[in-house]
Amino acid sequence: MSGRTLEAGFPALFLSLLLLMYAPATFAQQPVIPPATASVETAQDTVIVAFGDSLFSGYHLPREEGFAPALERALVANGIRARVINAGIPGNTSAQGLQRLGTVLDDLDRKPDLVIVGLGANDMLRGFDPATARANLEAILLVLKQRGIPAMLTGSLAVEDRSKGYAANFDSIYPQLAGKYDVPLYPFFLQGIVEHPDLMLADELHPSGRGVAEIVRRILPTVKAALGSK
Repeated sequence: MSGRTLEAGFPALFLSLLLLMYAPATFAQQPVIPPATASVETAQDTVIVAFGDSLFSGYHLPREEGFAPALERALVANGIRARVINAGIPGNTSAQGLQRLGTVLDDLDRKPDLVIVGLGANDMLRGFDPATARANLEAILLVLKQRGIPAMLTGSLAVEDRSKGYAANFDSIYPQLAGKYDVPLYPFFLQGIVEHPDLMLADELHPSGRGVAEIVRRILPTVKAALGSK
């Protein structure tokens, strides 16, 4: 099966998205654990919640190599005293994310400075109506808005075996919601990663530690902008 080519010049890469479906169901109750590098939070810390699926959870990586701790280290290196909390659950759909959002937020020591939302790819891979995924993601953004919590979106892309109408409807979810709610958007979380085997694990589905580091390097400017360059 061939991948469709994106405007940016890299393939949509169907196999790379399948990682979001192969996560074991036993991870559904995985607790939210602060990254190993996190120190005791103080009032001056910037608190970020990485709220998503297996891409955010550090699937099959040592904890310190996952997205949340890698982003935390990058922010600290850029002079931002940050604590990034890993709230990624492998296999989560947008509906499952919406269902657990309140619990995640209520369990925090204080209101976070930013929630990075990365959900929806599992909805697409399971053939769910894009309108349902959009409604769930919109509800997540509304909860964050009502609580006065800044949000940022990371996007996904539909695979070629879906109809053209499906792909167009799904791909438009993220830019439309980012525009409607005026939140920063990183259009494709795996951009620049999946086409490089040296940045992937041996299963060719998940980013390696080096792959996560490259994701963080690419996404860091958007995160800093979402924080107001504080």
